[in-house]
Amino acid sequence: MDDLRFNKLLVAINALVPLIVFGWDGFRGGLGTNPIEFLVRTTGVLTLIFLLVTLSVTPLRKLFGWNGLIKYRRQLGVISFFYGVLHLLIYVVFEKNTYLVDVLRDVLNRPFILVGMLAFLLMIPLAVTSTNGMIKRLGGKKWANLHKLTYLIAGLGVLHFYMLVKSDIFYPVIFGAVLAVLLGYRVYESNKKIKEVKKTLSIS
Repeated sequence: MDDLRFNKLLVAINALVPLIVFGWDGFRGGLGTNPIEFLVRTTGVLTLIFLLVTLSVTPLRKLFGWNGLIKYRRQLGVISFFYGVLHLLIYVVFEKNTYLVDVLRDVLNRPFILVGMLAFLLMIPLAVTSTNGMIKRLGGKKWANLHKLTYLIAGLGVLHFYMLVKSDIFYPVIFGAVLAVLLGYRVYESNKKIKEVKKTLSIS
């Protein structure tokens, strides 16, 4: 096994550690008085964490020269989607007992669920196009433009979290601040490139 495959295996194993902890805590009855609510919220938070980690790859690579991180960006995005799927499944299967009419009622009547559902639906095309084959089929530029949806998804995810907790907004604000920094960096880099192009054109 080469170094890249080994490192990706390590990333995958570490990403699954929370599930192992949940299983152990569930076996010991340590998930609190409402384990379903705990699991729904925790898998939602993990979705956001891995989403923001995915978005951090490009700034870290450019600021510190950690170019090798780019090899793990898609994997981190897929892990985020994996936890998003778990988040939705636990809600639908255990909280709503797979009664889809109740799920639809929640989507229509509870704005924070509508926002969360929209974020999840937008994640699906990104997950589907995360393979090398899909990148070749779409072309690098189209693929990159499609995956810019990640910022919108992250924004919707933070909003979903904020609307859910209502009063204790400390953690949603932290997530929002991290996302704002990541977006700010991207805007800064974009403006920097525009200025460089204008300077080059003026010289020529």
